[in-house]
Amino acid sequence: MPLVRIDIGRGHPAGFGRAVGDIVYRAMTAEINVPADDKFQIISAHEATELNIPASYLGIEYSPGIVFIQVTLNGGRTTELKKKFYRRIADDLHAELQVRREDVFISLVEVDKENWSFGNGEMQYGPK
Repeated sequence: MPLVRIDIGRGHPAGFGRAVGDIVYRAMTAEINVPADDKFQIISAHEATELNIPASYLGIEYSPGIVFIQVTLNGGRTTELKKKFYRRIADDLHAELQVRREDVFISLVEVDKENWSFGNGEMQYGPK
């Protein structure tokens, strides 16, 4: 059920965005109980002028290598699960793609189950 949007700057090697998506998907299945094959992702690369970020915020210094990850998903996961999810993504992006942990920006958007249609103009979750 999650819909993942990944936004990165241009200049990464070919396949970088898809590799980020694979890492996020692995973290979703391992840490926040997302079922297998539930992988819907939109990956976009932007020119430097299309990413408007501060040099730092909350004591975190950002670089042009920042990776934005927005996950829209059903509500109800605990704060502890979310913390594990954030950590897993940052650690794996750092280990596998050399992304600075400081440059991993994650936003969760929680919605009710009836806010999804996976096709056919039908509500697959929620009341029938």
